[in-house]
Amino acid sequence: MAITLKDVAQRAGVSHAAVSRTFTPGASVSARTRAKVEKAAAELNYSPNILARSLMTRKTQLVGLVSNNFHNPVFLEIFDLFTRGLQAQGLRPLLVNLSEETDPKRSVGMLQQYSVDGVIVASSHVADGFALAFQAAGMPVVHAFGRATRTPVVPVVGIDNADAGRIAARTLIARGYRRIGFLGGPQDASTTQDRGQGFLEAAAAAGIDAIASYAGAYSFDAGRDEMARLLAAPWAEAYFCADDVLSIGALAAIRKAGLAVPQDIGIIGLNDMALAAWTGIELTTIHQPFAAIVEASIELMQSRFSNPGRLPEARLFPCRIVERATLRPLP
Repeated sequence: MAITLKDVAQRAGVSHAAVSRTFTPGASVSARTRAKVEKAAAELNYSPNILARSLMTRKTQLVGLVSNNFHNPVFLEIFDLFTRGLQAQGLRPLLVNLSEETDPKRSVGMLQQYSVDGVIVASSHVADGFALAFQAAGMPVVHAFGRATRTPVVPVVGIDNADAGRIAARTLIARGYRRIGFLGGPQDASTTQDRGQGFLEAAAAAGIDAIASYAGAYSFDAGRDEMARLLAAPWAEAYFCADDVLSIGALAAIRKAGLAVPQDIGIIGLNDMALAAWTGIELTTIHQPFAAIVEASIELMQSRFSNPGRLPEARLFPCRIVERATLRPLP
């Protein structure tokens, strides 16, 4: 039979309420009573029933982790960081796939059914309306990898994507490339828009002509297909692909066409996903600090729990170039 809270109370020689307070975060209980209860619980191999506790506290400790790009392997790294980080704080992640979802109301209803305590939107491609709908329904929200503004409506954590585009353009120009291109993801993704804008602005400021093209998704297949299309016409000397997985798809198309990287075409990506460093890929890329973004997102979520009236803020982290083998060296 399952060991109950009553069994622990009898073994410890304390009240039912004292055992309940011992296993309730933040509840007041003396050190002596806590030691007796924890000793009895260990002897009986007792674990608190979190679901039962949530019925009393009306707090489930569930945090909805919402995204919509499960085909991009970089999100395996991001979800790993988020799930481990949330669990380390005593929270329980509930992964929600919003691929092809267009109605925020349905998503709100689903998360309300699970009585989540908060929501982390972990994608640049989930429309802003989703985060706003979660917030309007009374759910604390943080948007990781979202678009930052001077007056954010919900907390946003990520990088300055326009600046990342400028870094990419300046890097290519410094290597002596004079015909450069931007290969973005979906045109409605804020990351595509901002990275492309920064790239084209920096190229124009340097007097360099740049072209822009777009893949249908942040995926290997989309990057490969778009680069194959570009190679059917006069191509650029180097491309900034707005995501590492697009870059890897582009590399495949270039090599299939019998061209060499970086001798014939240079490629720079963005994210610095683990796959980018693999032998045979060795992608020069812009490092996005996933660990710092995830840690800040979780910290902001906890602050929303403790201080619901706290004004939303945007936290942006710097990027840096990771040199590998897909660009010509600096002259």
